[in-house]
Amino acid sequence: MTDKNILITGCSSGIGLHLAHSLKENGYEVFASARKQSDVEKLSNLGLRSLQLDVADSESIKFAVNTVLKETNGKLYGLINNAGFGQPGAVEDLQRSVLIDQFETNLFGLVELTNLLLPTMHQQGYGRIVQISSVLGFVAMPFRGAYIASKFALEGISDTLRLELKDTNIRVSIVEPGPITSRFRQNSLLLFQKNIKSNKSRFQEQYQATIARLETEGPAVPFTLEPEAVTKKVLHALNSRNPKTRYYVTVPTYLFAYLKRLLPTTFLDRLLSKSSKLERK
Repeated sequence: MTDKNILITGCSSGIGLHLAHSLKENGYEVFASARKQSDVEKLSNLGLRSLQLDVADSESIKFAVNTVLKETNGKLYGLINNAGFGQPGAVEDLQRSVLIDQFETNLFGLVELTNLLLPTMHQQGYGRIVQISSVLGFVAMPFRGAYIASKFALEGISDTLRLELKDTNIRVSIVEPGPITSRFRQNSLLLFQKNIKSNKSRFQEQYQATIARLETEGPAVPFTLEPEAVTKKVLHALNSRNPKTRYYVTVPTYLFAYLKRLLPTTFLDRLLSKSSKLERK
């Protein structure tokens, strides 16, 4: 490896914050980014090389890319696209603007950032791109349609990019975590309260269970792991000579990946619906 410069998005908490610390400990020169300036300052106070990057803002993306490449003399070994959020709500309760916001962060900005950094990787002749997806990037569950759509799209475009880069030494890996301890639910609750008119929905009763799940302190579902479980997979994707195209992390991810290959769609739908109901109890 000629250099060990890594740019990580979404480092304010959870998976991104753990990745930034762990990769630094493993000898990488980490550029830990966050959307809010207050979080950038927090990262800096923790001893991390930090910068402001809002993946929903093209100017912010361009500024961050220029900053990183200037500080690394135009070299970047890896990009970890971790920034994202989950908008809860039934599909029929989602306004167009809400879907646009979901895709701006979880897909459009990610692609723009990646495309701005690919010329550098092509020029240097190597690179690693790690996409943090979800178990909901390949199976669907009720009341998560916006998030699921964005993650399905992320997986599709990442698979396409991997095929298009087959003749290069740039590798694309997808990490599918499943339930991980983070602030994801707290942030989703705020978005639900802001964007979903639950009192006018035919899903009022189900939404009460959704709110209860999002308000739960600590693990809300079985088999929840700490962020270090994701970091182990990311380190393999960065360090291995032959990184995997997909990394499953938690038991639900392994299980549903297996069942999706094994079961007819109608059977899998029943199982996913039942799992969703059990999760909301």
